[in-house]
Amino acid sequence: MLRTEPGTRPSEARLRLLSTATRIFYAEGIHSVGVDRIIAEAKVTRATFYRHFPSKDDLILAYLREIHRMERGTVEAAIAADSSPVDRLLAVAGSIAGNIQSPGFRGCAFLNAAAEYPDTDHPVHQEIIAHRQWFLDTLTTLMAQVHEETADAAARHFVMLRDGAMAAGCLFDPPLVSETFLSGIEGLLRINTERQSAESTP
Repeated sequence: MLRTEPGTRPSEARLRLLSTATRIFYAEGIHSVGVDRIIAEAKVTRATFYRHFPSKDDLILAYLREIHRMERGTVEAAIAADSSPVDRLLAVAGSIAGNIQSPGFRGCAFLNAAAEYPDTDHPVHQEIIAHRQWFLDTLTTLMAQVHEETADAAARHFVMLRDGAMAAGCLFDPPLVSETFLSGIEGLLRINTERQSAESTP
């Protein structure tokens, strides 16, 4: 991901380019933002840009990997903060609800990018799928600790609730969308917890 030797820090110019691209791509979309604007706002030369990112697609991939890194950090922190599987899943849901209500929220960066890159063979689309698979796998692992037999379906249900909330949250009333999303997750977890309890009862 970084064109640096192990143990070295990425260059300031690269960090500035990536930070600038992350801010603008998320706020305004990817196709609508040209390389010239990224170069100008990051205050680097064209040669510096192409030394770090041989093409715009390389920058887009770095942007998505940066968003993945941030989202993964948030999810892992939420999981680490609680001990029980249910509380961990509620903490993940809470972090999503908090994101929906944050200033400048523009929906899911990955779903937004998928709308711009529908070709399933494109590297950008594949990066999106890789991120979503990581998220689904993480939820499935946690759901298996709540009720193993329904973990796959429950994790997919969680993802669908999350996708709907992320789409609705940038259209109207983020607090209400967040409340509705959290209620849905609580109901999902309650159903699966009750299934586990019923199966454990002699």
